[in-house]
Amino acid sequence: MQQHSRFYIGGQWVAPDGNAFIDVENPATETVIARVPEGTATDADRAARAAAAAFPAWAALSGAQRGAFLQKIADGLKARQDELGRLIASEVGMPVKLATRVQAGNPIFTFAACARIAAEGFAEERIGQSLVLKVPTGPVACITPWNFPLHQIAAKVGAALAAGCTVVLKPSEVAPLNAFLLAEVIEAAGLPAGVFNLVTGYGPVVGEALAAHPALAAVSFTGSTAAGKRVAAVAAATVKRVSLELGGKSASVVLPDADLAAAVKGTVAGCFLNSGQACSALTRLLVPQERYAEAAALAVQAAAAYTLGDPLAEGCRLGPLVSGQQRQRVRAMIDQAVADGAELLCGGSAAPEGLPTGYYVRPTVFGRVRPDAALAREEVFGPVLAILTYRDEAEAEAIANGTDYGLAAGVWSADEARALAFARRLRAGQVDINGAFFNLLAPFGGFKQSGYGRELGRHGVEDFLETQSIQLPQRQ
Repeated sequence: MQQHSRFYIGGQWVAPDGNAFIDVENPATETVIARVPEGTATDADRAARAAAAAFPAWAALSGAQRGAFLQKIADGLKARQDELGRLIASEVGMPVKLATRVQAGNPIFTFAACARIAAEGFAEERIGQSLVLKVPTGPVACITPWNFPLHQIAAKVGAALAAGCTVVLKPSEVAPLNAFLLAEVIEAAGLPAGVFNLVTGYGPVVGEALAAHPALAAVSFTGSTAAGKRVAAVAAATVKRVSLELGGKSASVVLPDADLAAAVKGTVAGCFLNSGQACSALTRLLVPQERYAEAAALAVQAAAAYTLGDPLAEGCRLGPLVSGQQRQRVRAMIDQAVADGAELLCGGSAAPEGLPTGYYVRPTVFGRVRPDAALAREEVFGPVLAILTYRDEAEAEAIANGTDYGLAAGVWSADEARALAFARRLRAGQVDINGAFFNLLAPFGGFKQSGYGRELGRHGVEDFLETQSIQLPQRQ
């Protein structure tokens, strides 16, 4: 069992203020695999002060110098990619091959991309007698979730460092082990003391202390919509800049001329990735009402290919949910959908056979879901797909846009121009056409209660910059 007993603050591994620890579970075995310190507001204060003290010198470095440090971090993570994949598979439950490629590979790519963006710099602009600059926001707090833990850390920390900001990271207490590995890599890369600081703990204690801290200029948060609202409210007391990446209830709209088999298969894949524990999961499949029976049969067929099992074992395509609490919540939502009259096509809330241990939920597909039902409006965060029908494109658009969320969506059509025209009408921050791949250099973020601000690529780095105008004297 791993035992982490210190935080990384001010370039040193330091003892925490308190003596309490948080257990980290393997969701496939339900056993404790590690312990990390339970931080306090005092720990958060020390980390915030260290970041504030380090900010002037880090911001004064050239973009090329910051980029060189970021590339060292990317290289250090690359050298430990297999270790990272197994570690995150053990923390989160994603099958290890996928975890190594996605949960470890994406952060490596992101740190390297941030290195290039930092080196390229940020252009100055002349407007009349004014010089307009992009300057670092200041020391920032990055509060990250458990579902794609290091990916979300990289999207925030890499971008903030590239922009010239210093960072306090509070990872999710559910999956914090990858953050300690990152801190080891950052220490080996020789980052100046205080530029990166790591404190673990619970959101209501450490997270709120960081969001409220007067020495921090901004907070970037990814998590539930309810928690995001709280972060924004706490940060408002010091008028901090806030970036929120929250929940989603993403629609995959199959237009009448689409390849239905490809659309259904792609949507199921987009729904079941990471056992459905993805904010951008395509959890609503919208199909023409006359093609419902065919779509339902295809969805059941696709779901059958997602074999449950130990995420470290060969052949596993679907791992457990991250915790017993999460499993209980998803099973309750499945039962509620049945009570609401949805057609259970496969799966359900019963425990899967042959897996007496682990927080598993069977891959589940519901048909004939009403647009006003809870299953069509609330985020499940589990391997549960809802199939809805529509009569025409206007109704499909209304259903797709008819939730409080607006994070992601998909559109399927044999006519790319038609799909693009429909995509432009969707109130979602990211729309995939015909299963297009996720782009780690394009801005990612949502509309409505899915949050505000953008991550990844140059747009993500610019979220950590302020605009400054310098008025120059006019020459006679």
